[in-house]
Amino acid sequence: MDESGEDIDGDGTELNRGEAATPDPESIPTGRESPVGAPVIRGDETITGDHADEAVGFDPDDPASVAEAAETVRAFATGGLDANQIEMLRGAAACAALVRGVGSYTDAVERAGGEVTVSFVRKWGRVHDLPRSVRLAVARGELVPSAAKHIARLGGRDRHVLAWAAIDADLSVREIRSVASRVLDGDSLDAALADVGATVGRFEVNLPPDAYIDLRRRASLAGVDPGAVVAEALTDAETETFNRNSPELSRKGR
Repeated sequence: MDESGEDIDGDGTELNRGEAATPDPESIPTGRESPVGAPVIRGDETITGDHADEAVGFDPDDPASVAEAAETVRAFATGGLDANQIEMLRGAAACAALVRGVGSYTDAVERAGGEVTVSFVRKWGRVHDLPRSVRLAVARGELVPSAAKHIARLGGRDRHVLAWAAIDADLSVREIRSVASRVLDGDSLDAALADVGATVGRFEVNLPPDAYIDLRRRASLAGVDPGAVVAEALTDAETETFNRNSPELSRKGR
């Protein structure tokens, strides 16, 4: 788990443990560390500005809130929400909260009514259960919501890998969908990404001149690629953060 509370390996609280190729149609998505439907992203003023205090939260344990979620899901399914990433995240939150509130996808569809389907609720509920860092990328427009639906089909670390590779390689929604489908069919994620021209771990960064010179100097003296210096620095930083947040474990390891 990193310092933001996200579990990039998929075995903690923020991520789902993974999706089977043919998930149980009644399996309720779980794994969000934050309260279900809480407007963590939509209530962030750095993302939505002055509209952050207008963000709607959905409480699956509150009948009135579940009713509001059902209305939102119905509007979402019929085009009644604005076609922007923030409103789509709101619709995704409503889907997740409604399923938890009524106990199953079938009951959620019946409660929402209209043109809502199990497939629709499941897909968008999984988007709400994506890691916060990925949902932030959606809110900022780095990933379109339709791409997030396919990223959410994967579980654990693969979600992060596909999300960031999609951004770095500027993959289309069709390419993201293809990669997700191949992985669920048993193919290697790296191989599937390579076939659409994406290389995991390769992207450009802009550094201040002094930092750039220092990075190049360190790499040259060590006889390694600059990427190896960056990777080592990140690993050291993660270890320091873990030890600082877990002093008891840190002492036992000495």
